Amino acid sequence: MKNIYKYLIIFSGIFLILASCQKKEFIQINPDAKINANLSTQNLVLDSNQPDSDALTVSWDKPDVGFSAALTYYVQIDVPGNHFANAQEFPAGNTLSITLKTGEFNNKLLALGLEGDVAANVEVRIRGKLSDYKMVYSEALPLNVTPYSTILDLSTDWGIVGSATPNSWNGPDLPFYQTDTPNVYVAYVTLRDGEIKFRQDNQWTVNYGDDGLDGTLDANGANIPVTAGTYKITIDLTGMTYTIEPYTWGIVGSATPNGWNGPDLPFTYNPYNDDWKAAVTLTTGEIKFRLNNDWTINYGDTGADGTLDAGGDNIAVTAGHYLVTFDPKRGTYSIDATDLWGLVGDATPNGWNGPDLKFLPDFGLHPGKFYLNAVSLTNGEIKIRQNDDWTVNYGDDGNDGTLDPGGANIPISAGMYNIELDFSVSPPTISIMAWQ
Repeated sequence: MKNIYKYLIIFSGIFLILASCQKKEFIQINPDAKINANLSTQNLVLDSNQPDSDALTVSWDKPDVGFSAALTYYVQIDVPGNHFANAQEFPAGNTLSITLKTGEFNNKLLALGLEGDVAANVEVRIRGKLSDYKMVYSEALPLNVTPYSTILDLSTDWGIVGSATPNSWNGPDLPFYQTDTPNVYVAYVTLRDGEIKFRQDNQWTVNYGDDGLDGTLDANGANIPVTAGTYKITIDLTGMTYTIEPYTWGIVGSATPNGWNGPDLPFTYNPYNDDWKAAVTLTTGEIKFRLNNDWTINYGDTGADGTLDAGGDNIAVTAGHYLVTFDPKRGTYSIDATDLWGLVGDATPNGWNGPDLKFLPDFGLHPGKFYLNAVSLTNGEIKIRQNDDWTVNYGDDGNDGTLDPGGANIPISAGMYNIELDFSVSPPTISIMAWQ
């Protein structure tokens, strides 16, 4: 009898399990779910004098997805006809509206390729994220907007010439830029072992050296010896003095190839906005920004709000390819996902496997051009490819400076080079300029 009761209990349990499975309901997403969105205006002219003012408010209704769910929302903008393939996004969290500030909105518009001070049409829509696999969108809303140019003209007629520079004593010279102080100019340069002088208009008519190597500018003075490195050089034409100091801003952290010990991924000075840029490939991890590969001066982001905090918290990032903007003067930074062009080959430090040496886009008046300066190569070959991958790559079949998709490897002799890519022309071109 005990065994009979035992089996009855087991069969009863199985029946209850089957019954409960039969009653289980599967949640289905409403296939007609969409987001209804509105813009505060359909015509907008952005004011460069008020970057922190409110520019555009986007609001929307919570969509009926068929069940109770919390969505994460993003505002997307793109040019008409592009179907949001290269959209710029503003995260909005779980809210149902967002007000975009003039400065941040302007930067996103320029990133789309819009021209400053020229009215243009864009489209705005909402992307609602249910999961990594399910999105809900609003219809594209038209907006006519006039962004403003953020390009500064900090150029001067002063430069650095000498055997330590790429063009040696023949020029053109490495440029100095304006600072906030009249007659005080600054240059951020990479030099090799050699000598330098400072001169005006790439000519010897007005030039300065240093007869006593005491930091004083002397007209037609002696050459100034330097050792290889990256420097900030400042000349004061009122006080007739100069300084040369090691100077590099970089990205350090677990998300970088060299971890927290460095050397850091270097930034390049952007004279068109008086900030710093870096084209980098990162892994999932954390980063900070620091000066001269040292922790004495470093920045993080304690509030995770895009504001730089001295000694602040590590900044979390996910794996991807990015253009990072670092602006210690204004106390801000941005990390924008983008496609990157890189230099790969056995003539490069990392060989054919990469990671590649990354080109930076032109920051000013030449969209479609990319630069890689002061790169040291060995005897060997190189190619150009996108995002450390062979899906999109270029060589040069005729070795004539014209880039060919999937083309032949480009031979290189050992030396220091400045390399320029020009994708604004068809077919695209490559210029490889050896340091003299």
